[in-house]
Amino acid sequence: MVCLASACAPLRTYYAEGVSFATLEHDNTRCDVLALRDAPVATVVRQDPPRFVRRRHCDSSGQCVYRGGIWVPGEVYTVDVNADLRARVKGQCMADRGYRPVQIPTCPSGVADAAPPGRTTILPTLNENSCVIRNQDGSFQIVTRG
Repeated sequence: MVCLASACAPLRTYYAEGVSFATLEHDNTRCDVLALRDAPVATVVRQDPPRFVRRRHCDSSGQCVYRGGIWVPGEVYTVDVNADLRARVKGQCMADRGYRPVQIPTCPSGVADAAPPGRTTILPTLNENSCVIRNQDGSFQIVTRG
């Protein structure tokens, strides 16, 4: 079975049993905006240190020696130094609204094939037999294996 990363990965989301999916999306967006306001993107340019790469010289008999080398500059990259803080602010915001982070495993293909097509509109009670079916339109269906 070929598995796209997003289709096989567990569903990671904030969760509150009995809440509508529309309310979850609304609260999620409000908390994203709050977190972005309180911990805005703060991009910092950084550079790895340069490193010295030695040159290897080998003769026809296979004897090798290292002579000289070159300095390779360190890679330049950017980091959002507020990313972790922003995630904590969002998590606190969602917790204040009654949500908790969850990870719901993907349903085995037999369960997914046997379930009638659908999408979750109200978040059900989760237990150890709960799993998620991802629909092609981006929605999902949470079911309980029997």
